[in-house]
Amino acid sequence: MEFATADLCDEHGATVEVAESLFRDFGGRPSFAGPIRTVKVFEDNTLVRAALEQPGDGAVLVVDGGGSIRCALVGDQLAVLAANNGWAGLVVNGCIRDCRAMREIAVGVKALGTCPRKSVKRGEGQEQLAVRFAGVTFTPGHYVYADEDGVIVAAAPLT
Repeated sequence: MEFATADLCDEHGATVEVAESLFRDFGGRPSFAGPIRTVKVFEDNTLVRAALEQPGDGAVLVVDGGGSIRCALVGDQLAVLAANNGWAGLVVNGCIRDCRAMREIAVGVKALGTCPRKSVKRGEGQEQLAVRFAGVTFTPGHYVYADEDGVIVAAAPLT
């Protein structure tokens, strides 16, 4: 799918939400889009892995990590899992690690930054609920579009 978030904003400005410019690009696909699926966790990536183990069918996993920069919620192993299972990308309100390797993996990844420390594994968190960060609400079933210019959210697919 070819698109530019700037063009989508110009065409659909009144119907899209534009995320604050907090995210950096890490994955091998700088541009990605798809229906939203969510997990809400804090310094525990158990539910992130569980979600990425499922078929992605072109969806984008939005991970609300509470903005923590004390550990990584996604690394190269989870990025490979996402790519192999058909996920279009991830938007992480938190950190990733293994960023050098992640550039070579065919999945889009937006995150706040990097941290070499891995997360804990307690199995805590919630799935498939609306989460709000970066000034926008990410609702399961809505659509996210991400590229080098930013992240936007729409209630329905944009044409």
